[in-house]
Amino acid sequence: MNKKKFNAAVCGFGLVLATSQLTPAGAQEMELYVDTVTKQVYTEPGKNRVMMGTFQQIKKGSGQRAQRGSSHQAQKNTGQAVADRTVAQDNDLPVVKTREKKEWYDKLKIRGYTQFRYASTVGGDKDAVSYWPDRSVGENSSLFIRRARLILYGDVSDNLYLYLQPDFASTPSGSSTGNFGQLRDAYADIAFDDRKEFRVRVGQSKVPFSFENMQSSQNRLALDRNDALNSCCRDERDIGAFFYWAPAHIRERFKDLVANNLKGSGDYGVFAFGFYNGQGANRVEQNNDMHMVARVTYPYMFGNGQIFEAGVQALHGRFVTSTGPVNGITPIMNAPAKGFKDERIGVHAVLYPQPFGFQAEWNWGRGPRLNDTQTMLTEAPLSGGYVLANYKYDAGQWGVLFPFVKWQHFEGGQKFERNAPQNYVNDWEFGLEWQFTKEIELTAVYHMMNRTDVTNAPYERYRADVVRFQLQWNY
Repeated sequence: MNKKKFNAAVCGFGLVLATSQLTPAGAQEMELYVDTVTKQVYTEPGKNRVMMGTFQQIKKGSGQRAQRGSSHQAQKNTGQAVADRTVAQDNDLPVVKTREKKEWYDKLKIRGYTQFRYASTVGGDKDAVSYWPDRSVGENSSLFIRRARLILYGDVSDNLYLYLQPDFASTPSGSSTGNFGQLRDAYADIAFDDRKEFRVRVGQSKVPFSFENMQSSQNRLALDRNDALNSCCRDERDIGAFFYWAPAHIRERFKDLVANNLKGSGDYGVFAFGFYNGQGANRVEQNNDMHMVARVTYPYMFGNGQIFEAGVQALHGRFVTSTGPVNGITPIMNAPAKGFKDERIGVHAVLYPQPFGFQAEWNWGRGPRLNDTQTMLTEAPLSGGYVLANYKYDAGQWGVLFPFVKWQHFEGGQKFERNAPQNYVNDWEFGLEWQFTKEIELTAVYHMMNRTDVTNAPYERYRADVVRFQLQWNY
């Protein structure tokens, strides 16, 4: 390549390979790949593309020079990186040098968030409040760390993505001591194509059922998920294998809905299908029977940029409920050997806040439930859902405000609690999320509860008005 062509090619990218000794602070960094067939240079990996190195920009005329040298291209079948090389030019030309390809462990990243809560019961049946999703609510309410998540993730190769998430604010069942470390996610995404439109997720991960279940608590407005759909999958997770498909541009849309602070659910595909144990995350399997789940959803973008998403999902399997004496109540289990039928179908619709937002879900099904006389566990119908309205207001230097109101209703068995008591919920929540910065946000909620105490027999209903606060910091 003559000097004029080299100058045009390299200056067109405006890049040079960085070394810590030669690269000025603040330089932009980019990985380049060369196609072994066409000899063209690209900024993304792909078929027949071999990594040249990582490049950074050096200002013209900086006086930095490098030794002349030569290079050779690594063959794809050996898996070796392009050899180090140095190209020297006159003072008015950029300097290029490659460095070795990153190892898989160099590509992993760390992020996380913590939620700190406080609640005060201001009216109603103060002595009867027992709210299973949040231990800061109740007669002996206190300061409480609801979640303390640390996430390790990244693409370790073109076809393999890893995700590991423990929670250090867990409380084991039956324990009065909190803040234990417990696994939430441990899975691998295996992609079958360069655009990663077809992939399989294997390990412990979220079961693709519902919109709010998929939505991270880091992004969700309401402090807790609704009982109606969350009752399908405690902790939203289980061990299984799930197939996901979505076109590349829709995967980007899912990503942007979260990145642009529109309260997205993340990328769980346009179509999802899979198998999982069915007893819940971190729980021992109780039968030789798999649950099946399928989900279809699509985020449609109108001409004005407004995005509306709608979808449907269904699951089917058999669930083994734990039973035993609770305050003198010892019901008889009337179930087949592999447990009760556990099946649901649900729908969701979401208008993302631009600036007005709307979110609604409902599901119907059958599952285990304690009968009205509290003497026997049987199979019974269930139904319920929620409606949420919100508004996104950019307050400039004061941050971003999200006022919201949520109504939820549910009638059905709480299958993950001992004896699967019948749960009745008819709650209202009026809240405001204030994002001071991207890293710090405060949520205040006036929660009007009308629900069943599903943790203590005789499983009675109570009414209470509770003021709740959550401070969240992201890192």
